[in-house]
Amino acid sequence: MKSHFLILLLFITSLSLNAQETARDLGIITGVMPVGKTNSIVDVSGVKVGHTTLIKGDAIRTGVTAILPHGGNIFQDKVPAAVFVGNGFGKLAGTTQINELGNIETPIILTNTLNVATGIDAVIKYTLHSSENEQVRSVNAVVGETNDGYLNDIRGQHVSTTDVLNAIKNASTEKPEQGNVGAGTGTICFGYKGGIGTSSRRLPKNLGGYTVGVLVQTNFGGVLDIGGVNMGEKLKNFAFADELQNNVDGSCMVVVATDAPLTSRNLERLAKRAFMGLAQSGGIASNGSGDYIIAFSTSEDVRIPYQTKALYKTKSVPNDWMSPLFMAANEATEEAIINSLFMAEDMTGYQGHHIKKLPVDKVLSILKEQGVLESE
Repeated sequence: MKSHFLILLLFITSLSLNAQETARDLGIITGVMPVGKTNSIVDVSGVKVGHTTLIKGDAIRTGVTAILPHGGNIFQDKVPAAVFVGNGFGKLAGTTQINELGNIETPIILTNTLNVATGIDAVIKYTLHSSENEQVRSVNAVVGETNDGYLNDIRGQHVSTTDVLNAIKNASTEKPEQGNVGAGTGTICFGYKGGIGTSSRRLPKNLGGYTVGVLVQTNFGGVLDIGGVNMGEKLKNFAFADELQNNVDGSCMVVVATDAPLTSRNLERLAKRAFMGLAQSGGIASNGSGDYIIAFSTSEDVRIPYQTKALYKTKSVPNDWMSPLFMAANEATEEAIINSLFMAEDMTGYQGHHIKKLPVDKVLSILKEQGVLESE
Protein backbone atom coordinates (compact mmCIF):
# COMPACT_ATOMS: atom_id res chain seq x y z
CA MET A 1 0.00 0.00 0.00
CA LYS A 2 2.80 2.38 0.95
CA SER A 3 4.64 1.67 -2.31
CA HIS A 4 1.49 2.42 -4.31
CA PHE A 5 1.13 5.73 -2.48
CA LEU A 6 4.77 6.57 -3.20
CA ILE A 7 4.33 5.83 -6.91
CA LEU A 8 1.20 8.00 -7.00
CA LEU A 9 3.01 10.82 -5.21
CA LEU A 10 5.91 10.65 -7.65
CA PHE A 11 3.48 10.67 -10.57
CA ILE A 12 1.67 13.75 -9.24
CA THR A 13 5.00 15.46 -8.58
CA SER A 14 6.11 14.66 -12.12
CA LEU A 15 2.94 16.16 -13.55
CA SER A 16 3.43 19.27 -11.45
CA LEU A 17 7.01 19.70 -12.61
CA ASN A 18 6.03 19.21 -16.23
CA ALA A 19 3.38 21.88 -15.83
CA GLN A 20 6.07 24.28 -14.67
CA GLU A 21 8.32 23.94 -17.71
CA THR A 22 8.83 27.08 -19.75
CA ALA A 23 8.59 27.12 -23.52
CA ARG A 24 12.38 27.13 -23.76
CA ASP A 25 12.61 24.14 -21.40
CA LEU A 26 10.49 22.27 -23.92
CA GLY A 27 12.65 23.25 -26.86
CA ILE A 28 10.71 26.25 -28.17
CA ILE A 29 13.31 28.93 -28.85
CA THR A 30 12.10 32.48 -29.42
CA GLY A 31 14.48 34.65 -31.39
CA VAL A 32 18.23 34.25 -31.76
CA MET A 33 19.80 36.12 -28.85
CA PRO A 34 21.21 34.29 -25.80
CA VAL A 35 19.21 34.48 -22.58
CA GLY A 36 20.51 35.49 -19.17
CA LYS A 37 21.34 33.13 -16.32
CA THR A 38 17.73 32.66 -15.15
CA ASN A 39 15.97 33.83 -18.33
CA SER A 40 14.04 36.36 -16.26
CA ILE A 41 13.91 40.05 -15.43
CA VAL A 42 16.17 39.58 -12.39
CA ASP A 43 19.06 38.83 -14.75
CA VAL A 44 19.34 42.62 -14.79
CA SER A 45 21.54 43.11 -11.74
CA GLY A 46 19.78 44.56 -8.71
CA VAL A 47 16.20 44.09 -9.94
CA LYS A 48 13.91 42.40 -7.42
CA VAL A 49 10.44 40.86 -7.85
CA GLY A 50 7.87 39.88 -5.23
CA HIS A 51 4.38 38.38 -5.39
CA THR A 52 1.34 38.22 -3.16
CA THR A 53 -1.12 35.61 -4.44
CA LEU A 54 -4.72 35.63 -3.22
CA ILE A 55 -6.70 32.45 -3.83
CA LYS A 56 -9.51 32.27 -1.29
CA GLY A 57 -12.85 30.49 -1.33
CA ASP A 58 -14.51 30.11 -4.71
CA ALA A 59 -14.36 33.73 -5.89
CA ILE A 60 -11.09 35.45 -4.93
CA ARG A 61 -8.44 34.97 -7.62
CA THR A 62 -6.14 37.99 -7.67
CA GLY A 63 -2.92 39.39 -6.28
CA VAL A 64 0.01 41.78 -6.48
CA THR A 65 3.38 41.75 -8.22
CA ALA A 66 6.05 44.25 -7.20
CA ILE A 67 9.11 45.09 -9.31
CA LEU A 68 11.92 47.00 -7.62
CA PRO A 69 14.58 48.59 -9.87
CA HIS A 70 17.13 48.14 -7.07
CA GLY A 71 17.31 47.20 -3.40
CA GLY A 72 18.06 50.68 -2.07
CA ASN A 73 15.91 53.71 -1.38
CA ILE A 74 14.31 54.21 -4.78
CA PHE A 75 12.94 57.65 -3.91
CA GLN A 76 16.41 58.91 -3.01
CA ASP A 77 18.09 57.03 -5.86
CA LYS A 78 15.65 57.35 -8.75
CA VAL A 79 16.16 55.49 -12.01
CA PRO A 80 15.62 56.77 -15.57
CA ALA A 81 12.37 55.50 -17.02
CA ALA A 82 9.76 55.91 -19.74
CA VAL A 83 6.28 54.70 -20.59
CA PHE A 84 4.89 53.75 -23.98
CA VAL A 85 1.14 53.37 -24.42
CA GLY A 86 0.20 50.74 -26.99
CA ASN A 87 -3.52 51.19 -26.27
CA GLY A 88 -4.71 53.44 -23.48
CA PHE A 89 -7.77 51.63 -22.11
CA GLY A 90 -6.21 51.25 -18.67
CA LYS A 91 -5.37 52.82 -15.35
CA LEU A 92 -1.59 53.09 -15.11
CA ALA A 93 -0.97 55.54 -12.27
CA GLY A 94 2.12 57.74 -12.29
CA THR A 95 2.63 58.02 -16.05
CA THR A 96 2.50 61.78 -16.45
CA GLN A 97 5.32 62.39 -13.99
CA ILE A 98 7.43 59.65 -15.56
CA ASN A 99 6.97 61.28 -18.95
CA GLU A 100 7.62 64.74 -17.57
CA LEU A 101 10.68 64.03 -15.41
CA GLY A 102 11.96 60.84 -17.02
CA ASN A 103 12.39 58.76 -13.88
CA ILE A 104 10.79 56.35 -11.42
CA GLU A 105 10.98 56.92 -7.66
CA THR A 106 9.01 53.95 -6.27
CA PRO A 107 8.56 50.22 -6.78
CA ILE A 108 6.37 49.32 -9.76
CA ILE A 109 3.17 47.63 -8.60
CA LEU A 110 0.93 45.44 -10.75
CA THR A 111 -2.52 44.35 -9.52
CA ASN A 112 -6.17 44.32 -10.67
CA THR A 113 -8.11 47.27 -12.07
CA LEU A 114 -10.16 48.15 -9.00
CA ASN A 115 -7.23 47.91 -6.57
CA VAL A 116 -4.98 50.51 -8.22
CA ALA A 117 -5.89 52.98 -5.46
CA THR A 118 -4.87 50.41 -2.86
CA GLY A 119 -1.53 50.03 -4.61
CA ILE A 120 -1.01 53.79 -4.57
CA ASP A 121 -1.83 53.99 -0.86
CA ALA A 122 0.60 51.16 -0.06
CA VAL A 123 3.45 52.66 -2.09
CA ILE A 124 2.98 56.03 -0.39
CA LYS A 125 3.11 54.35 3.02
CA TYR A 126 6.17 52.34 1.98
CA THR A 127 8.00 55.46 0.84
CA LEU A 128 7.08 57.68 3.81
CA HIS A 129 7.99 54.93 6.29
CA SER A 130 11.71 55.20 5.47
CA SER A 131 13.66 57.36 7.91
CA GLU A 132 15.60 58.77 4.95
CA ASN A 133 12.35 60.15 3.53
CA GLU A 134 11.21 62.18 6.54
CA GLN A 135 11.01 65.39 4.49
CA VAL A 136 9.12 63.83 1.55
CA ARG A 137 5.88 65.65 0.71
CA SER A 138 5.06 64.09 -2.67
CA VAL A 139 5.31 60.54 -4.00
CA ASN A 140 4.67 59.38 -7.56
CA ALA A 141 3.44 55.83 -7.07
CA VAL A 142 3.62 53.70 -10.23
CA VAL A 143 0.74 51.20 -10.24
CA GLY A 144 -0.50 49.24 -13.26
CA GLU A 145 -3.34 46.80 -13.71
CA THR A 146 -5.31 44.35 -15.76
CA ASN A 147 -8.95 43.39 -15.23
CA ASP A 148 -9.26 39.90 -13.72
CA GLY A 149 -13.02 40.21 -13.17
CA TYR A 150 -13.97 37.01 -15.01
CA LEU A 151 -12.20 34.72 -12.54
CA ASN A 152 -12.02 37.12 -9.59
CA ASP A 153 -14.65 38.93 -7.54
CA ILE A 154 -13.08 42.21 -8.60
CA ARG A 155 -15.83 44.39 -7.12
CA GLY A 156 -14.88 43.04 -3.71
CA GLN A 157 -11.51 44.83 -3.96
CA HIS A 158 -9.84 42.06 -1.97
CA VAL A 159 -6.26 43.28 -2.31
CA SER A 160 -5.23 45.09 0.88
CA THR A 161 -2.49 47.59 1.61
CA THR A 162 -0.76 44.82 3.57
CA ASP A 163 -0.84 42.55 0.53
CA VAL A 164 0.95 45.19 -1.53
CA LEU A 165 3.49 45.89 1.21
CA ASN A 166 4.16 42.16 1.55
CA ALA A 167 4.87 41.86 -2.17
CA ILE A 168 7.42 44.68 -1.84
CA LYS A 169 8.88 43.23 1.37
CA ASN A 170 9.22 39.75 -0.12
CA ALA A 171 10.78 40.92 -3.38
CA SER A 172 14.07 39.19 -4.12
CA THR A 173 16.65 38.68 -6.82
CA GLU A 174 15.65 35.01 -7.13
CA LYS A 175 13.97 33.94 -10.36
CA PRO A 176 10.30 34.97 -10.07
CA GLU A 177 7.48 32.47 -10.07
CA GLN A 178 5.41 32.53 -13.24
CA GLY A 179 1.87 31.64 -14.26
CA ASN A 180 -0.99 31.85 -11.73
CA VAL A 181 0.84 34.05 -9.24
CA GLY A 182 0.73 37.63 -8.01
CA ALA A 183 -0.99 40.03 -10.36
CA GLY A 184 -1.43 37.20 -12.87
CA THR A 185 -3.46 34.97 -10.56
CA GLY A 186 -6.81 35.61 -12.26
CA THR A 187 -5.83 36.71 -15.77
CA ILE A 188 -6.71 35.25 -19.17
CA CYS A 189 -4.68 35.36 -22.38
CA PHE A 190 -5.60 34.25 -25.91
CA GLY A 191 -8.59 32.39 -24.46
CA TYR A 192 -6.42 30.38 -22.06
CA LYS A 193 -5.19 30.94 -18.53
CA GLY A 194 -2.67 33.76 -18.60
CA GLY A 195 -0.55 35.15 -15.80
CA ILE A 196 2.94 36.36 -15.03
CA GLY A 197 5.71 35.59 -17.51
CA THR A 198 9.33 36.67 -17.75
CA SER A 199 12.37 36.34 -19.98
CA SER A 200 15.72 38.03 -20.65
CA ARG A 201 18.33 38.58 -23.32
CA ARG A 202 22.07 39.16 -22.99
CA LEU A 203 23.98 41.08 -25.63
CA PRO A 204 27.44 39.87 -26.66
CA LYS A 205 30.38 41.93 -25.44
CA ASN A 206 31.03 43.51 -28.82
CA LEU A 207 27.47 44.93 -28.71
CA GLY A 208 27.85 46.24 -25.16
CA GLY A 209 27.33 43.10 -23.08
CA TYR A 210 24.12 44.56 -21.65
CA THR A 211 21.13 42.61 -20.33
CA VAL A 212 17.47 43.28 -21.04
CA GLY A 213 14.83 41.62 -18.83
CA VAL A 214 11.06 41.64 -19.25
CA LEU A 215 8.15 40.75 -16.97
CA VAL A 216 4.56 40.66 -18.23
CA GLN A 217 1.07 40.44 -16.75
CA THR A 218 -0.95 38.93 -19.60
CA ASN A 219 -4.70 39.42 -19.90
CA PHE A 220 -5.37 40.08 -23.58
CA GLY A 221 -6.60 38.46 -26.77
CA GLY A 222 -5.79 37.99 -30.42
CA VAL A 223 -4.48 35.10 -32.49
CA LEU A 224 -1.74 33.24 -30.64
CA ASP A 225 1.50 32.69 -32.54
CA ILE A 226 4.19 30.35 -31.23
CA GLY A 227 7.38 29.67 -33.13
CA GLY A 228 5.96 31.34 -36.23
CA VAL A 229 3.00 28.95 -36.26
CA ASN A 230 -0.57 30.32 -36.20
CA MET A 231 -1.43 28.42 -33.03
CA GLY A 232 -4.75 30.20 -32.54
CA GLU A 233 -6.05 28.85 -35.83
CA LYS A 234 -4.57 25.40 -35.25
CA LEU A 235 -6.21 25.16 -31.82
CA LYS A 236 -9.45 26.78 -33.09
CA ASN A 237 -9.26 29.34 -30.29
CA PHE A 238 -8.71 32.90 -31.43
CA ALA A 239 -10.31 36.33 -31.42
CA PHE A 240 -13.76 36.40 -33.04
CA ALA A 241 -13.65 32.68 -33.79
CA ASP A 242 -17.28 32.24 -32.73
CA GLU A 243 -18.96 34.64 -35.15
CA LEU A 244 -17.49 37.79 -33.66
CA GLN A 245 -18.95 37.11 -30.23
CA ASN A 246 -16.01 36.22 -28.01
CA ASN A 247 -14.53 39.07 -26.00
CA VAL A 248 -10.84 39.76 -26.66
CA ASP A 249 -10.66 42.86 -24.49
CA GLY A 250 -8.23 42.76 -21.61
CA SER A 251 -4.84 44.28 -20.97
CA CYS A 252 -1.14 43.59 -20.87
CA MET A 253 1.38 45.21 -18.57
CA VAL A 254 4.99 44.93 -19.72
CA VAL A 255 7.94 45.95 -17.53
CA VAL A 256 11.31 46.20 -19.27
CA ALA A 257 14.53 46.50 -17.26
CA THR A 258 18.06 46.96 -18.57
CA ASP A 259 21.51 47.66 -17.20
CA ALA A 260 22.36 49.59 -20.37
CA PRO A 261 22.85 53.29 -19.58
CA LEU A 262 19.83 54.73 -21.35
CA THR A 263 18.17 58.10 -20.94
CA SER A 264 14.40 58.35 -20.74
CA ARG A 265 14.26 59.19 -24.44
CA ASN A 266 15.91 55.96 -25.52
CA LEU A 267 14.01 54.02 -22.85
CA GLU A 268 10.81 55.11 -24.55
CA ARG A 269 12.20 53.88 -27.86
CA LEU A 270 13.07 50.57 -26.14
CA ALA A 271 9.53 50.29 -24.77
CA LYS A 272 8.09 50.70 -28.27
CA ARG A 273 10.07 47.66 -29.44
CA ALA A 274 8.74 45.63 -26.53
CA PHE A 275 5.25 46.39 -27.80
CA MET A 276 6.29 44.80 -31.08
CA GLY A 277 7.00 41.61 -29.12
CA LEU A 278 3.38 41.64 -27.95
CA ALA A 279 2.28 41.90 -31.57
CA GLN A 280 4.55 39.04 -32.60
CA SER A 281 2.88 36.80 -30.03
CA GLY A 282 -0.44 37.51 -31.75
CA GLY A 283 -1.83 40.32 -29.59
CA ILE A 284 -4.04 42.80 -31.43
CA ALA A 285 -4.29 45.63 -28.85
CA SER A 286 -8.08 45.52 -28.97
CA ASN A 287 -10.31 48.51 -28.19
CA GLY A 288 -10.73 47.59 -24.52
CA SER A 289 -7.16 46.49 -23.91
CA GLY A 290 -4.82 48.58 -21.79
CA ASP A 291 -1.38 47.79 -23.19
CA TYR A 292 1.39 49.64 -21.38
CA ILE A 293 5.15 49.24 -21.39
CA ILE A 294 7.27 50.67 -18.57
CA ALA A 295 11.02 50.67 -19.25
CA PHE A 296 13.79 51.64 -16.84
CA SER A 297 17.58 51.52 -16.62
CA THR A 298 19.45 50.40 -13.52
CA SER A 299 22.78 51.85 -14.70
CA GLU A 300 24.27 54.37 -12.28
CA ASP A 301 25.83 56.17 -15.25
CA VAL A 302 22.46 57.73 -16.06
CA ARG A 303 21.00 58.30 -12.60
CA ILE A 304 20.35 61.89 -11.62
CA PRO A 305 21.42 62.78 -8.07
CA TYR A 306 18.37 63.58 -5.97
CA GLN A 307 18.02 67.31 -5.20
CA THR A 308 21.37 68.06 -6.78
CA LYS A 309 22.21 71.75 -7.05
CA ALA A 310 25.13 71.31 -9.37
CA LEU A 311 25.63 70.23 -12.95
CA TYR A 312 26.00 66.49 -13.34
CA LYS A 313 27.44 64.19 -15.97
CA THR A 314 25.89 61.11 -17.49
CA LYS A 315 27.20 58.52 -19.95
CA SER A 316 24.57 56.92 -22.14
CA VAL A 317 24.30 54.57 -25.09
CA PRO A 318 24.18 56.56 -28.36
CA ASN A 319 21.36 56.12 -30.84
CA ASP A 320 23.47 54.11 -33.26
CA TRP A 321 24.03 51.42 -30.61
CA MET A 322 20.36 50.96 -29.78
CA SER A 323 19.31 48.37 -32.37
CA PRO A 324 20.66 45.30 -30.50
CA LEU A 325 18.78 46.47 -27.40
CA PHE A 326 15.63 46.90 -29.47
CA MET A 327 15.97 43.34 -30.70
CA ALA A 328 16.53 42.06 -27.15
CA ALA A 329 13.40 43.78 -25.82
CA ASN A 330 11.37 42.46 -28.73
CA GLU A 331 12.46 38.85 -28.24
CA ALA A 332 12.25 38.87 -24.43
CA THR A 333 8.71 40.29 -24.46
CA GLU A 334 7.45 37.69 -26.90
CA GLU A 335 9.00 34.86 -24.89
CA ALA A 336 7.74 36.26 -21.57
CA ILE A 337 4.18 36.25 -22.95
CA ILE A 338 4.53 32.67 -24.14
CA ASN A 339 5.98 31.68 -20.75
CA SER A 340 2.98 33.19 -18.97
CA LEU A 341 0.83 30.68 -20.87
CA PHE A 342 3.11 27.68 -20.49
CA MET A 343 3.49 28.22 -16.74
CA ALA A 344 -0.22 28.75 -16.00
CA GLU A 345 -2.69 26.13 -14.77
CA ASP A 346 -6.44 25.57 -15.10
CA MET A 347 -8.47 27.80 -12.82
CA THR A 348 -12.07 27.96 -11.61
CA GLY A 349 -13.18 31.14 -9.90
CA TYR A 350 -15.89 33.76 -9.58
CA GLN A 351 -19.42 32.47 -10.33
CA GLY A 352 -17.94 29.12 -11.31
CA HIS A 353 -16.16 30.53 -14.36
CA HIS A 354 -13.51 28.12 -15.59
CA ILE A 355 -10.51 28.76 -17.82
CA LYS A 356 -8.25 26.02 -19.09
CA LYS A 357 -4.51 26.29 -19.45
CA LEU A 358 -2.86 26.18 -22.84
CA PRO A 359 -2.87 22.55 -24.08
CA VAL A 360 0.92 22.29 -24.06
CA ASP A 361 1.09 18.70 -25.32
CA LYS A 362 -1.08 19.60 -28.31
CA VAL A 363 1.02 22.71 -28.98
CA LEU A 364 4.20 20.61 -28.97
CA SER A 365 2.61 18.10 -31.33
CA ILE A 366 1.59 20.85 -33.76
CA LEU A 367 5.07 22.39 -33.65
CA LYS A 368 6.58 19.00 -34.47
CA GLU A 369 4.16 18.57 -37.36
CA GLN A 370 5.17 22.00 -38.68
CA GLY A 371 8.87 21.17 -38.37
CA VAL A 372 9.51 23.78 -35.66
CA LEU A 373 10.44 21.11 -33.14
CA GLU A 374 12.27 17.87 -33.84
CA SER A 375 10.24 14.71 -33.41
CA GLU A 376 11.56 12.27 -30.83
